[in-house]
This record gives sequence, structure tokens and C-alpha cells, in this order.
Amino acid sequence: MTNDPERTGDPSNMGTVEDEADNRLLSQICQNFDLSSLQGQLDAHRMEMLPAPVKRRIKALKQLQLKTTNIEAKFFQEVHELECKYYKMCVPIYDGRSQIISGVYEPTDEECVWESDDEDEGLSSELKNKVKIDIKDESEIKKDAEEKKEKSEDENIKGIPDFWLTIFKNVGMLADIVQEHDEPILKHLYDVKVIFLEKDPMGFVLEFHFEHNEYFTNSVLTKEYIMKCEPEKNDPFSFEGPEIYKSKGCVIDWRKGKNVTVKTIKKNQKHKSRGSMRTVTKTVQNDSFFNFFSPPVVPDDQDAELDDDTQALVTSDFEIGHYIRERIVPRAVLYYTGEVLEDEEDDDYEEDEEDDEDDVDDEDDAEEEDEHNEDPVECKQQ
Repeated sequence: MTNDPERTGDPSNMGTVEDEADNRLLSQICQNFDLSSLQGQLDAHRMEMLPAPVKRRIKALKQLQLKTTNIEAKFFQEVHELECKYYKMCVPIYDGRSQIISGVYEPTDEECVWESDDEDEGLSSELKNKVKIDIKDESEIKKDAEEKKEKSEDENIKGIPDFWLTIFKNVGMLADIVQEHDEPILKHLYDVKVIFLEKDPMGFVLEFHFEHNEYFTNSVLTKEYIMKCEPEKNDPFSFEGPEIYKSKGCVIDWRKGKNVTVKTIKKNQKHKSRGSMRTVTKTVQNDSFFNFFSPPVVPDDQDAELDDDTQALVTSDFEIGHYIRERIVPRAVLYYTGEVLEDEEDDDYEEDEEDDEDDVDDEDDAEEEDEHNEDPVECKQQ
């Protein structure tokens, strides 16, 4: 026979058992409880309790609020038009950048001057004057010859190899989708451009320009993003500015056997009645950066609900497109060198001075407590 108090009804344990049951029930209630929904219900109830004349005036205030929301939408539309205007001024500069990257244009010495280079050169010449000339041994002579050979080979490098591939691998959200089998293809990417759609619809197009390559026949791959900049009829006060609601990719004309977005797998199948085995070959989707050009299909109805998986894909797609347009294309060289990434990482961290002060206070309190506790011990020893 067992002496389990829970099973025998031992009074000394009944309170503990009941407490545990209550805690489990409370935990389950909390998990199923939507605090935001409750807050919404309380707010609605509070509004219902207001006197009729007050409710009438609140409706008038909402009409005024809607007018300011519409003015705000007009403001963002004009900001977009201004952005289009100034981006056009940058286009010749971006074209010059593309020519240097691809090796079409070799910048002059004057165009290559940069402040940090001057400082480095001045420092190196100063050091050279201080260094004593030593007689070189055979190994040093051989090393010098190899360095000259490497320098000669470096001088034959065209443009800036792997410029955009390096950027994609530097940026976290892009590095996550660039696979190893994508890299040889992205080595042929020599320019990424933004084409703004000013009106009807508002949006932008990303153009990825490729050299002639063995993977596909397209010279340009495009990704179009459609934006909306007007309050929703059913929920106008949720408007916070232009937002992407749809994207459209392009068809990639893959050369035979070069499509990295699909892979072939073999599966063994057993016949139900005869028991014989056969091998079936199936083509399935493969992880690849180039799936970026086949985004999830979104209904034309902007209010249509999407399932969680589709919504997650759409959200990620919109974030990547916006990031490329807003940050990478305008500041490409800084993403290539990694300079801007350090700044962004610094922005992600904020110093919490209050926490530091709390830590110091806690340490002081702990020390005082220790001193206070030590006194009685010393008295006893005396």
C-alpha cells in the first residue's frame, strides 16, 4: 500500500494540492486571456456610458481628425514626389559608380584622392626615412619578386570584383537568403538600380543588372513594389504613411540545368499490393536568393487576410525591398566596406544609465549590509 498523501487525503498536504491546482487553472486562464481585447471592451463600454450630447460631439471631433489624416496622406504623397525628383539628380552619380564597379571607367588620380589615403601615405614615407637600409638575403629577394608579381596581377583586375555579392553577404537579412550556389551567379551582378513610380500606382522597381553569364539569359531582373498612401475606409486612423502592400517579380529564363531555385530528389515508393519498389524523381523548390523574384501571391483586395506563413513571407519580402531601396542603393560603398554596418549596430544599443546607477546602488547596499552583519559576529568573538 502506498502512503501518497495526495491519494490518501492526508490533511497536511491538501492545501498544497489545492494550491497547485489553482495555480495551474490561473496559468491556463492567463494564457487564454487577451489583455488588449479586454482593454478594447472596457474602452467601448466607457464610450457607451457617456451622455448622448458628449458622444455626438466626439463624432464631430473624429470628422475633424479624419480631415487631418487626409492632409497627412497628401503630405506623404508630396514627400514621395520630392524623393523622386531628388533621386533623378543622383542617377548620373549612380551610373558613374556602376561604370567604376564594372570596370568600364577607370577613375583619375584626382578622383581617387581620399583624406585617409593621404594620411597613410604621409605616415609611410615618414617611416621609410627612419628605417635603415639593410642588405637583403636571398629569401627577401624572392619575397620581393613574388610581391611584384602579385602587384602586376592586381593591376590587371577589372573594376571592383564581387562588389554587390560582398554587400549582400555583409547585410544580415540578405546573407540569410544568399546560398552558396547563388554566389557564382551574383558575381555577375554589376549594378542595382531603383526606378521610382510616382503615381498610379505609387511605388518603385528594383533592377538587378547582370553581365552575360552561363546561368540565365536575362540581362536585368526586376522586382516591383506597389505602395498605398491613403487611409483605409474601415480604419482610417491607423494610417501612418505610405506602406508596401504588394510586390511583383519577373520570370527568370534559366539555361538548361542551371536553375538553382529547384532541386531534384529521388524517393523510393513501395507498391501497396505487390510490394515491389520503384524510384521516383521529383522536382522541389530549393532555397535560393533568386526566389526573391517569385514573391507570394497577394490578393488585390487590400483588406483580405493572409495565413500566418504567407504573411511572414510577405513581411520579410517587403522589409528586404524597402531596405535595398532606402539604404543599400544610396550608400552601397559603405555597405561594401562595412563602415555603415558598424554605425547601425551601434544604433541598436542604448546605454541605460539608470540601470548602471541601480547596479552601483545595489553594490553599495550590499556592502553596507555586509558591514552591518559583521558587527554582531565581532562582538561575539570578543
